[in-house]
Amino acid sequence: MKFGVVLGQTHPSLWRDAARVADECGYESVWLSEHLVLPTEMAGQLVPGEEHPPIDPHTPVFDVAAYLGYLAGITEHTRLGSFVYLLAIRHPFVGARAFATLDVISDGRAELGVGAGWMTSEWRAAGLDPKGRGRRLDEAIHVTRRLWSERVVAHDGEFWAFPEVGFEPKPLQAGGVPIGIGGESPAALSRAARLGDWWLGMQHTPQSAAAAVAAIRATEAGQGRGGACQISVMGSVSGLADIEAYAAAGVDRLMVVPWTRVRETVAALRDFAATFIGRSRGEP
Repeated sequence: MKFGVVLGQTHPSLWRDAARVADECGYESVWLSEHLVLPTEMAGQLVPGEEHPPIDPHTPVFDVAAYLGYLAGITEHTRLGSFVYLLAIRHPFVGARAFATLDVISDGRAELGVGAGWMTSEWRAAGLDPKGRGRRLDEAIHVTRRLWSERVVAHDGEFWAFPEVGFEPKPLQAGGVPIGIGGESPAALSRAARLGDWWLGMQHTPQSAAAAVAAIRATEAGQGRGGACQISVMGSVSGLADIEAYAAAGVDRLMVVPWTRVRETVAALRDFAATFIGRSRGEP
């Protein structure tokens, strides 16, 4: 089992120290969330059935690729990911450039988690129709992967069109930065199965993760992808049995938040690593 750390669940003043500790203690990855803007009047649902958006519009929001680039300079091993980046609310040139740069400066440690976005008012604030955001994301993923892999790219699609362009530097990782799909809806699960290098789920139990994995694998089978999409979910761990249950459910990466109080973030990361990371690999 690989373990990721959801830095967005603690105060930004602790992100630097938490990333350093994650790097030292064997966590596989650290993750930051993002929004382009937070409208004061929010519409949309993060979780189906939720009545009120959970974000204060005055919450500080950082440019995720820039901040991960800073973390790249103070870490050596841990991978650096977005949870999730609104790739399609921007021109594909913007996201492709940002994460190719991150991959180069981090020596190939970038992970690009993307989503269609739950906050429809954010799309309207950017001057875009949220109804087309799913198709827009599909096209953005396609264009981004071409920019990362082809010497010359021209595109004529539903949302973007441009003549032949060059795009350098390419990411260091073969095939480009891995692209994961976030989201809990049937459309998000289908997109992960069709297009994702991995799926990134919200808070899950082993049982709920298993159900999502089954849905993804069923769609993959129809696409001939054969288990290509790896599985990452947020989850709680109280013992090795929990880790084993997530692994049995098909989870490859468990995203953890082992602290209950913000001021305990760094100590909790050390304690979790000492208790679980080595032992989950069969180490004494």
